[in-house]
This record gives sequence, C-alpha cells and structure tokens, in this order.
Amino acid sequence: MRAPHQNVATVLVDPRGLRDLELDLMALDLWVWPVATAPICLDGPRRAFQIRRRLVESHRGAWDLARDWTPVWIAFGATWYRGADPLPWAAHAALWRALADHADHVRFRKRLGGVEPLQAASEQT
Repeated sequence: MRAPHQNVATVLVDPRGLRDLELDLMALDLWVWPVATAPICLDGPRRAFQIRRRLVESHRGAWDLARDWTPVWIAFGATWYRGADPLPWAAHAALWRALADHADHVRFRKRLGGVEPLQAASEQT
C-alpha cells in the first residue's frame, strides 16, 4: 500500500515573481510551499538545491536562467477534492493555466508528483 501523499507540481520560480504567483494561486485554492522551508523536509535547503539542480540540468541549457530560482511545491487546496475521488482534471487545468500566466517567472513540467502531506488532516478539511 502506498504511503499517504499529496499531489504537487514542482516548479522553479524567479524570486522576484514569487509573491505575485503565490497571491494569484491562493485565489484558486492552490498553495505554494517553498521546498527549502517546507515542513516535511528535514534538510530543506539541501533538498531545494537537489531539486533545482536536477530540473535545470535535465533541460540541457534551456532552463539555465533558473539556476538560482526558488523550487516550490504547489499543492491543491480542499476545494479541489471530493472525498476519496481522484483530483479532477479541472484542477490540473487551473494550475497549468495559472502557471502559463506567469511564464516569464516560472519553469515547470506538466506533471504532478507526490510528497508527504504538507498539511495536517485537520487543515485540509
């Protein structure tokens, strides 16, 4: 059985655009968690470095401008979930659309990963 997890998008964000992105996503019930300070990371700065390096290097020069950007996880708020049902495609579409609106300040792949729950169960309901 798979351990409890939360669906997130891993995104590199230009620090100059982080606040604006976060405010826009909050209105959509999407939550930005900088990896370096995420409550699930024992060594957040190291994990952020590893994620940033892996993403930048995997794009073979195309993302070099993001080598100093902030890695974040973007999680879906409670309004996107319907009990135990899978995350609806509308949630994915809203996220990708919002990130596209900030294209100059973000780099991402259109896929979700799973991380340990970032919020306590009581905060998710």
